Amino acid sequence: MGRPTIVIAHFEGFSALDETALDRLDTIGELLDRKPLHSWDEPRAQELLGSAEVIVGHWGCPLFGPAFFGAATNLRLFAYAAGSVKWYLSDELWERNILVTTCADANAEPVAEYTLAMILLANKGVFPAIDRESHRTAWTPPADSAAHGNWDKTIGLVSVSLTGRRVAQLLQPFDHLRVQIYDPYVDAETIEALGATKQESLVDLCAQADVLSIHAPALPDTHNLIGETELAALRNGTTVINTSRGHCLDLDALTAELESQRLFGIIDVTDPVEPLPPTHPLRNLPNAVLTPHVAGSQGTELARLGESVIDEVERYAKGEPLRNPVTREMVDRIA
Repeated sequence: MGRPTIVIAHFEGFSALDETALDRLDTIGELLDRKPLHSWDEPRAQELLGSAEVIVGHWGCPLFGPAFFGAATNLRLFAYAAGSVKWYLSDELWERNILVTTCADANAEPVAEYTLAMILLANKGVFPAIDRESHRTAWTPPADSAAHGNWDKTIGLVSVSLTGRRVAQLLQPFDHLRVQIYDPYVDAETIEALGATKQESLVDLCAQADVLSIHAPALPDTHNLIGETELAALRNGTTVINTSRGHCLDLDALTAELESQRLFGIIDVTDPVEPLPPTHPLRNLPNAVLTPHVAGSQGTELARLGESVIDEVERYAKGEPLRNPVTREMVDRIA
């Protein structure tokens, strides 16, 4: 296979591809324009799309419609330098035998790292301690300190998604943290290979967890996957961490539990309510930690996405199998 012609498309002024990355991309193939397309209606778009064998997309890449397909007659690979590629998939894409690849595994890495940090800090009682420290005038031991620590605790993970899998791997060095996983689509042997135990019942997982961390993809059957019943099964003092889409967690049910002071919540706020309204109760609860959708790739971590997508383009150019292909059969189970 010769050097493929490449076009990049993403938000204007925002990219996982710096000049060094663009140089590498131009070595692997012929980069037709170092300036990304951010609309298929741009004057230069028709000519670039007509010549492109590969499109490297990133956040803000325009969606594909009839005009796009009418112009991109030579397209053979869409390589997406981010996670959720689902919005670009269509019957026409598959019928044209266009290959698709994603950097979902690369984007899962910082989410898993964020989750690991939150698990360890939650078990240590760090977040309530921060609130106490802002008010205390003399040293007093926390009343619940006997329960704090990363020893003899159960971590419940919801889903063996790319992120859930990586969290389980990152927890393996912590011998005294037991990991249980609920995922009806994954067998016990696969979960045991991650150093974890398969839990057949989501409610039972909740009942045993000291920390419950949600990693399910946003699918029709995962809407409010963690709701009133599951939250009620959690023991007093359990921490709920959500780095998946807000779709998977019943926020009203969680708010009610946190207002009762029974649970602790750590939420990386994502759609469908992003940001939370200024008057939302979670903004003022001492047992709620909110972060503004920062668990995924940020800042220097974007370079990982760039490196990952260029690696995929290089595999394609060499005629090698893609590492992270997305197929038509996967559509119903991916985020």
